[in-house]
This record gives sequence, structure tokens and C-alpha cells, in this order.
Amino acid sequence: MLTFVLMLLNIICVLVGVAFFTLFERKLLGYIQLRKGPNKAGLAGLFQPFADAIKLFSKEHVNPSLSNYIPFVVSPIISMFLALAVWSSLPIFNMTTFSLSIMFFLCCVSLSVYALMASGWSSNSKYSLFGALRAVAQTISYEVSLALTLLIPVLLVGDYDIASFVDHQRGCWFIFIMPLVAMVWFVSCLAETNRTPFDFAESESELVSGFNTEYSAGGFAMIMLAEYTSILFMSMLFTVIFLGGMISLLGPLSFMAIAFLFVWVRGTLPRFRYDKLMYLAWKSFLPFSLVYLIFITGVMTLAG
Repeated sequence: MLTFVLMLLNIICVLVGVAFFTLFERKLLGYIQLRKGPNKAGLAGLFQPFADAIKLFSKEHVNPSLSNYIPFVVSPIISMFLALAVWSSLPIFNMTTFSLSIMFFLCCVSLSVYALMASGWSSNSKYSLFGALRAVAQTISYEVSLALTLLIPVLLVGDYDIASFVDHQRGCWFIFIMPLVAMVWFVSCLAETNRTPFDFAESESELVSGFNTEYSAGGFAMIMLAEYTSILFMSMLFTVIFLGGMISLLGPLSFMAIAFLFVWVRGTLPRFRYDKLMYLAWKSFLPFSLVYLIFITGVMTLAG
């Protein structure tokens, strides 16, 4: 019972963090574009996320007549569930950490592709289907470089438990040992979460809104919550793997800096071309990850 209550509290904390992260993103993008951002609901717009949530969840859920009803309704719920479940692999949730948390993270990331594909296909709209196909191709492509890049610090640590990364970085952070790997990981995280400059799944100029075109009210809110929950999780995971975790005062600051980078990239970089996106994954990141993985394996074999 205590474990259930603690998990519920952690989920609430994550959702509140996501709510204020959306406000932070809108304010920062506003200042990047020389405007104010949300500033009407509450002091400096502090209540804007809650106003948006009340508006979205109180609106009528529109179900297109040609859609496949059950997958259409269930897909956003599965996306939200997977985005929240993956947080249990982090060492800050001590009551749920386990020795194979890296594998659990990779499984959750892989499963999220099915929910994304189902939401686009079940809408029975050409824009939604094109957006879903783009997102699936992009996610699967960058999952390869994400997993191979993650194997490099796993080899150094020698354990699949994320908590082990914190113990092995007390003397020196991994970002100083392998900065290129950290950079490839961050770019892969941008592509994995469908963020600018890799937001082809939601390219408004071509696909209206991509795979979530037909969603409104609660379904749309859950898709957006899943996306922003994944962004915060990737920021936290980057902090744990490359920046020493949350054991010191620098931990929260590092986490906020990585979350800031996600927003800053969105406000400054234009959208990539789709073929260049695929070339980057298969012709740049994949060879780099494989070569670096072989190099680290060789160094550890010679050293051991």
C-alpha cells in the first residue's frame, strides 16, 4: 500500500512538472521571438497550464465517423502510460529501481512506437497516417543509434542498472570522457521525442498536425502530456548517464539545463529535410556508434 501511494505521488509530481515545463517552454519561446508568452492567467501566467488542462479535459471528445473507435481512444492512454511507466527505471524512485532498468527503458521506448502508429492509423485520415508513418520510421531509425550509444557507457559501468552510473561518476562525469557520445545521444533524444528540428510527425506546413490531426479534448491532451513527459525523462536520463545524476546541487541544475536545451533548439533551428534526417541516422550516427563501441570494447579488453 505504501509503495502504491509513493508511486502515485511520484506520478503527480511528474505531471505537475510537465505542466510547468509547458509554461516554461511557451514563455521562453515568447522571449526568443520578442513577445511575452502566457501572462494573463494568474501572476505572470502561472495558472495557464492548469487553465489549458481544464479546457482540454472539459471539451467534448470528437470521434471521426470513419475512425476505428477502440484503437483511436486507447492509443493516447497507452502512450501516456508508457511515458509515465518509464520513470520507474530512474534511481530517484528507489522503491521501484531494479537491476535491468536500462533494458526496461529500451523496451518502453520501443513499445511507444506501436501506440503512435495505432493513433495515426485508427484516425483513418491521410494526414494522420502519413504523420504516423514518418514518426515510426524516424523513431525506429534513431532507436538504433540511441541503443548503441547507450551501450558505450553501459560497457564502462558494466551494469544495466541506471543507479550504477551515479556511483561511477563521483570522480569524473562521463560527458568529459566521451563528449561526442553525449552529443550523439542528445541529438538522438531530439529525434526520438519528435522535437524540432526533427518534428516531421507534426510538420504543420505539410500534414496539418501529423498523427494527432483528428484528436481533440482529452485524447490530444494525453498525447501532448506523453510527449512532454518523455522530454523531461530524456533530460533526467541524460543527467544521470553523462552528468553524474542528482546526488549534488549540480544535478538539478544540469537537469534544468538539458530541458532548457530542448526548448532552445526548438526556438532557434529550422526543420531538417526528411532525407537528411534518415542519412544522419544511418550514414553518420550508426557508423560512429558502432566504431566507438568497438573501440571502447577493445580498450577495455586490453585494460582488463
